[in-house]
Amino acid sequence: MIDESKALPGRSDSLALPSVHASLGTTMFPPFPEGLEVAYVAMGCFWGAERTFFETPGVYTTAVGYMGGFTPNPTYEEVCSGRTGHAEAVMVVFDPSVISYEAIVALFYEHHDPTQGFRQGNDVGTQYRSGLWWVTPEQEATALAVTKRYEAMLAAAGLGAITTELGPAGPFFYAEGHHQQYLFKNPHGYCGLGGTGVSCPVGVLGDDAAS
Repeated sequence: MIDESKALPGRSDSLALPSVHASLGTTMFPPFPEGLEVAYVAMGCFWGAERTFFETPGVYTTAVGYMGGFTPNPTYEEVCSGRTGHAEAVMVVFDPSVISYEAIVALFYEHHDPTQGFRQGNDVGTQYRSGLWWVTPEQEATALAVTKRYEAMLAAAGLGAITTELGPAGPFFYAEGHHQQYLFKNPHGYCGLGGTGVSCPVGVLGDDAAS
């Protein structure tokens, strides 16, 4: 990871992009309808990661962007240079009466390999790291409990420790318009994501989420 003092300066203005989700027809910008929650994840290349969620029932909208770094409003090229500190991330806005945050975290873990460090498959670099960032104390408790439970399951399957970056959500910077819902617009486009084959059960946390 680049040191903050050496990160690119970025810019004060956000990148221009459409406000309507190409697949769902919903807005990609807040304020969102009352009762919805927001989750932030990074799973490697954000094209396939976003598709995982916008095809999931109960998800209101998604957007791809950059998170976890230092450079404000970076471009894709800047992020790929490794000089911003950001990961390719996805914002997921969901209805918790239809799909729980626990289920969102389970989908996150099942659809990529969270043990690979600064890479995901053939995609190598700090921008492809795994990340899970929470926005409420309740999300934090659930994220940590699911992570602990899933890491034990990965170990039982002979896989390594989880290297996912865990922490409170910082600023989310929207990516350029042509990256938004890329695999909806380009159904045969590249997707380098692949899970471990280890399922992450939902609804079994019990008191773990409060401990």
